[in-house]
Amino acid sequence: MNNVRTVSDTKRTFYTLHTRPINTIYRRVVEELMVEIHLLSVNVDFSYNLIYALGVVTAFDRFMQGYQPERDQESIFNALCQAVEQNPERYRQDAERLQAIAQSLPVQDLIAWLSQTTYLDRDADLQTQLQAIANNPNFKYSRLFAIGIFSLLEQSDPEVVKDEKRRTEALKAIAAGLHLSDDKLNKDLELYRSNLDKMEQALIVMADMLCAERKKREQRKQQSTTPVTPPTTSE
Repeated sequence: MNNVRTVSDTKRTFYTLHTRPINTIYRRVVEELMVEIHLLSVNVDFSYNLIYALGVVTAFDRFMQGYQPERDQESIFNALCQAVEQNPERYRQDAERLQAIAQSLPVQDLIAWLSQTTYLDRDADLQTQLQAIANNPNFKYSRLFAIGIFSLLEQSDPEVVKDEKRRTEALKAIAAGLHLSDDKLNKDLELYRSNLDKMEQALIVMADMLCAERKKREQRKQQSTTPVTPPTTSE
């Protein structure tokens, strides 16, 4: 008997846990992320790791930036993780752990560690997982893992990810050390950065539309409250 959860099961669970409506512009982002996490979670080759967790948290936080009401962001994230039978606190804590490590390391040391050319005594769990990834020919690579790598570089030195040459060289070294396709890594991150730009542009357009609508409402309100002066008649 096949008991593997379906995408429909996951979506149903999500909307049972988070019952408030999701703003239209963000709904597609949430559902695409939900489907992506679901498909990974049911894949036989997939295993949870710290970099993937950082990728999930980073993708969610970046794409949900500016979401209103702000208090709903936590509820949506929690429901997203719980819908695929994962612990949201674990994701958050692991992501914060990795961000702290990246911020404490010079970027070249971080790249050397991720590419397995240098071993650093900073986090035994991460060291073990990096070695396991490099030695596993069936490692389930994902876009979210790539975003985790990108986030680590960004936390260590934001200028590296802004400079195309340095970013490409860093990703190539990391991909080689972990036995991943640097072409796939670069393409996934180009798409990620492009989607972030599109999201930011969409939010600007939405903010402009809301501002224009608010001005129209204020004008209508002023017009409705302005007393009408009766026409004067000449005798």
